[in-house]
Amino acid sequence: MEDCVLSLEGSVVVAATFFLLPALGEIITERSGVLNLGIEGMMISGAAGSFAVGYVTRNLVLGLVAGMAIGGALSLIHAIVTITFKRNQVVSGISLTIFGTGLSGLLGLGFAGLPPEVQLQKIAIPGLSVIPFIGPAFFNQNILVYLSFIMVPVLWFFLFKTRYGIIVRTVGENPMAAHTQGINVSRVRYLCVLFGGMMCGLGGAYLTLGWIPMWVEGMTAAKGWIVIAIVVVGLWRPVGVLFGAYIFGLFEVLQFTFQPLGIPPAFLNMLPSITTILFLVMWGIILNMRSVKQIIGAPTSLCVPFEEP
Repeated sequence: MEDCVLSLEGSVVVAATFFLLPALGEIITERSGVLNLGIEGMMISGAAGSFAVGYVTRNLVLGLVAGMAIGGALSLIHAIVTITFKRNQVVSGISLTIFGTGLSGLLGLGFAGLPPEVQLQKIAIPGLSVIPFIGPAFFNQNILVYLSFIMVPVLWFFLFKTRYGIIVRTVGENPMAAHTQGINVSRVRYLCVLFGGMMCGLGGAYLTLGWIPMWVEGMTAAKGWIVIAIVVVGLWRPVGVLFGAYIFGLFEVLQFTFQPLGIPPAFLNMLPSITTILFLVMWGIILNMRSVKQIIGAPTSLCVPFEEP
């Protein structure tokens, strides 16, 4: 029984990291006032590209860099369309998902089902990995899992305790006020969108080089949309997103845990999506309360193009 509990905890950590990495990137993107619904396209393209590069070069670092580069490049398309040309962010994001899904098929052509040449290995942290229950689950993981742990406090400190974080939040809340202070609103938004795209690409690389070390077309299974829900559930805050990612990671693992109980696989496959809808409905009701909305609402200028005077 204890081994089963440890296995479940470890699996949740592994699954949650796949959601957490791109969600942390999307926080920065949305805090600057840009909504990117192309997460799914960036993640799956990054997954295909990182596996292909890792397989050909047999170099793990190049594979990870390739995933980030692909996600960043696709995010720049979204930035050009929405920031420079000031087009609809929702339409651009959905188009990016469609484009990224098709691109992943091209990047992964000929690599489907092949065994990985390189993959992320677990690194046990001395002293911490032997702690009962939490040690094997949290401190015997690969480098990207540890990176996700570190990035939560780092991004919190950046957003709320540094001058640059205040600039990002100001651009997302009141871009005109930022502009009058001499801040280049477009540049800040470009950098934030680029960072978000690179984190999505890294999440895709984590999928095919760490969590499930292989490439199969469509293997992200629309989980990019869950990432968007996690950002909302997490109230656009790194710590909130951490909890949201682990909640959805738990439901992702439970669909496999419950299979031996005879529950129909089709229902279990629906579990993460059903959870997403329920959470969004619940938080939508909460966030629409006037007293709550004044404290934890979305960035005021989210989805609003900035027109320089």
